[in-house]
Amino acid sequence: MKKIFRTALFAGAMLLSLNLSAQQNNNNDKRTWANYERYAPANAQVTTRPTAVFMGNSITDNWARMHAEFFTQNNYVGRGISGQVTAQMLARFQADVIALNPKVVTILAGTNDIARNQQYIDVENIAQNVYSMCELAKAHKIKVIICSVLPANKYGWRPELGDPSQIIIELNKKLEAYAKAHKIPYVDFHAAMKDNTNGLPESLSKDGVHPTLEGYAIMEPMIVKAIKKLAK
Repeated sequence: MKKIFRTALFAGAMLLSLNLSAQQNNNNDKRTWANYERYAPANAQVTTRPTAVFMGNSITDNWARMHAEFFTQNNYVGRGISGQVTAQMLARFQADVIALNPKVVTILAGTNDIARNQQYIDVENIAQNVYSMCELAKAHKIKVIICSVLPANKYGWRPELGDPSQIIIELNKKLEAYAKAHKIPYVDFHAAMKDNTNGLPESLSKDGVHPTLEGYAIMEPMIVKAIKKLAK
């Protein structure tokens, strides 16, 4: 009986130790769902008002990384985070856009929502997250550009979802209608880059979702033109 008691006591002590260790690890883990910490150091170093902040996901993240000169030479700031959905962007919009007080914000978002990176979300709710970002920006006198979601007919990391191209088109129609109703410039990357299957062709992308430099070469003059009109 004493042996059984000692064994149970030891097991209980080990379980308590593991629970305390897990709590300590959780307490020390400063990572956040919206990834506020990603750009916090860079935001603190922004001393000149940006001409434009680019809010987005990996497409924007890769853009600023692969063609950094495009951003620095035009006084643009990239604030894309790979994998993010519109709700995460909306959560960090205050820190990564409004606090920087740019003249313009460009919003390129929605494909990861369709890919269900953070569970299923209806197209209308995706659009509403973009609308909310626009309204936050306008409330702080920051001019807005809405960009269409880029074409895609597959998500390599979510093949079970099938062809998302028609859902992307549906979302883009909502974004374009909102932009028109609120007199917001709408930059239609989708129309400029799609192939005959409403996908992103191999000439512009290696995986059908993320542009190569050749893809960004199509996007850059389009966005520059739109920003220049607003940032006069």
